Amino acid sequence: MRSTKTKFVGEYPINASARLLYPYLSTASGLAEWFCDDVKVEENKVFNFVWDGSNHYAEMTGFRTNRSVRFNFLDDNRQHVSDPSYIDFSIESSELTQEQFLKVVDYSDEEDQEELAELWEHLMQNLREIIGG
Repeated sequence: MRSTKTKFVGEYPINASARLLYPYLSTASGLAEWFCDDVKVEENKVFNFVWDGSNHYAEMTGFRTNRSVRFNFLDDNRQHVSDPSYIDFSIESSELTQEQFLKVVDYSDEEDQEELAELWEHLMQNLREIIGG
């Protein structure tokens, strides 16, 4: 039996330059400040996201400096899976308004879109408080 995954997409205005924002999306210390309880990077560049004492392993599979970063989640043995959950952050700006926003794509087993929306709203609040945006 295969669980179906849900793709949640959110766009959040953020008042910070890409250069300021990017480290909070792409480094263990930056992510640990707003995204989860702790992040450790193992020697093979596997990120270990810690939530409520549980480890969640992910690989940074794509990044463009000051633009975007993507984490594909691995199984508990740090192995690739055929349909991995992932989180994709991209920093985008509106040509029209010059406003910066952070686009989040969260592809996971969480089916409750409303719950995900609340979770990301809360996370973005944390992030804005830290960067003053």
